[in-house]
Amino acid sequence: MSILLLTSVSSEEEAMWLNKLRSALPEEDVVLWAELSDKAEVDMAIVANPPQGVLHTLSNLKWIQSLWAGVDALLVDPTLPESVPLVRLIDPTLSASMAEATATHVLALHRDLPRYARQQERQEWRQHELRRSSDRTVGILGLGEMGVASAQQLRALGFNVRGWSRSQKNIEGVGCFAGQDDLKAFLNGLDILVNLLPLTPETKGILSADLFSQLPKGTGLINFGRGGHQVEGDVIAALDEGQLSHAVLDVFSQEPLPANNPLWGHSHITLLPHVAAPTNPGTAVEIVADNIRKYRKTGQLPKQVERSAGY
Repeated sequence: MSILLLTSVSSEEEAMWLNKLRSALPEEDVVLWAELSDKAEVDMAIVANPPQGVLHTLSNLKWIQSLWAGVDALLVDPTLPESVPLVRLIDPTLSASMAEATATHVLALHRDLPRYARQQERQEWRQHELRRSSDRTVGILGLGEMGVASAQQLRALGFNVRGWSRSQKNIEGVGCFAGQDDLKAFLNGLDILVNLLPLTPETKGILSADLFSQLPKGTGLINFGRGGHQVEGDVIAALDEGQLSHAVLDVFSQEPLPANNPLWGHSHITLLPHVAAPTNPGTAVEIVADNIRKYRKTGQLPKQVERSAGY
């Protein structure tokens, strides 16, 4: 049987993944779509932004392994085989990278770095009061692996930390809120809001005027989730009105972001090109290879995506 590597990334990046997977799995036949002679020979697919309409043509496909932590792009494929288990990448390196990025930009907002950058442009020498981290409350939307790691990192830096998730969590030192009934209480009193939610039908567009209106005036926003979480016009309006003080945006509905998008030039936006927690090829390949070796030996699959939940 063969393992199909199916992607929509650049040919250079695809070749990199192919070489690493073949090196990690010398006992397996890892092939690209163009190399495949018999689709019935494929029993596993390793995917990264795969083109729609292909996976359902693989009649003997036993499971699908994503090279990304998020699987929202896969789940919107109407032809995705419903009966085939889907496994997302769970990599502690990703969680550590996200915690690092979250801490970096929370500290930047806490220390007023965007304000000082604007002052530098005006050659304005003006100091502002520095609050203690213990006087700031940071809220994290999403308490999966990345959310928990980020919350713990922020706690270590002295911030008051809250988290909100679909189901109730219990994290030492973190105020945990769950469900729609708790959302208003979670948002009340925040200084900085960080979004690390998965993109699902329930969370799409959550970063909107309705949510912003429930935040204290001048809250900082960091979106490291998905572009589909934010209503871009509402973000701009909230910044212009002072409801949000500054927004750090790493993800967008259209990537790369078009040159004519007004987000580029807004003085109260820090814009990043989807770099908060990129997949580490070295650790990702080892995790995927280990999943496959265990499956070949025991027939047991790794933890599967709950499709109704979206993760």
